[in-house]
Amino acid sequence: MKKRNLLIAAAIILCFNVSNAQQIQWTAEQIKTFTSDYQGARSNDGRPHVSDALIKRLANVSTEEAWGYLRNKGYHNQFEAGWTIIGDKPLVGRVVTAQYMPSRPDMDNKIKEKGKAEGRSGSPNSWPIDVLSNGDVYVADGFGKIIDGTLIGDNLANAIYAKSGTGVVFDAGARDIEGISKIDGFVGFVRGLDPSYIQGMMMTCINCPIRIGRATVMPGDLVLGKQEGVIFIPAQFAEELIMNAEFTALRDEFGITRLKEGKYTPGEIDMRWNDTIKKDFLNWVKENPQKLQMTPAEFDEYMKERNW
Repeated sequence: MKKRNLLIAAAIILCFNVSNAQQIQWTAEQIKTFTSDYQGARSNDGRPHVSDALIKRLANVSTEEAWGYLRNKGYHNQFEAGWTIIGDKPLVGRVVTAQYMPSRPDMDNKIKEKGKAEGRSGSPNSWPIDVLSNGDVYVADGFGKIIDGTLIGDNLANAIYAKSGTGVVFDAGARDIEGISKIDGFVGFVRGLDPSYIQGMMMTCINCPIRIGRATVMPGDLVLGKQEGVIFIPAQFAEELIMNAEFTALRDEFGITRLKEGKYTPGEIDMRWNDTIKKDFLNWVKENPQKLQMTPAEFDEYMKERNW
């Protein structure tokens, strides 16, 4: 019943905002209400603010590890594939969302009037860029439009990278790929490339919940983009997910090392470890502290609750 009431409240808030042009961007209080499971630090705009240190570690987490963790938590709609990828490194950061819809003149005019009243300058598709900070990733629901749906070219891509140092996830298109590719470090996940410019689209909200393919995305989620696709991680799970993935990677490396040495059989490594292997693993970790991404103290604390 509580969940149903929250959904009804969300629908009422969304309808009120659109009909009254109350704001372009969700308020900090709205964001806090719908991300209340997260109890950590927040940005000034209300979004969860997972630390830079954790985000750096997230880049080493595999898509499969993140996906499996979220599935076990009951989150089945956080991954989306089928991208054209710009750049050659993982995309990680805190999500800033924007929603686009097919243009409708009366609504589009009201949005532009409201944006002007709020002191926003330039075209509406530049407004989400204005709110970016270092470590943010601009994620936009462009309803899959590629032709005439190119949300960035090289100029806006440079502006995005200058503010965020990361890149974008666009359920839409991009243009000027030669120019974008020259931005060292920029990473983009887009639906396709096209020489056309944006038209027939309107930007309807910033930092509101959006849909990216089969994934539901909230402002302040963490994004992990790799070759398989993009996964959106609710902020309340970030630390535990990353530590679980790091432990699994450490355990796998130990297992492979011992198999190569012939110390254990594949059957012993693949099944639940006995006390001898567990002790050997813990000693191996102590002898190889450089392999830890978490601190030794964090590892010791983590192992107190770890179910082998």
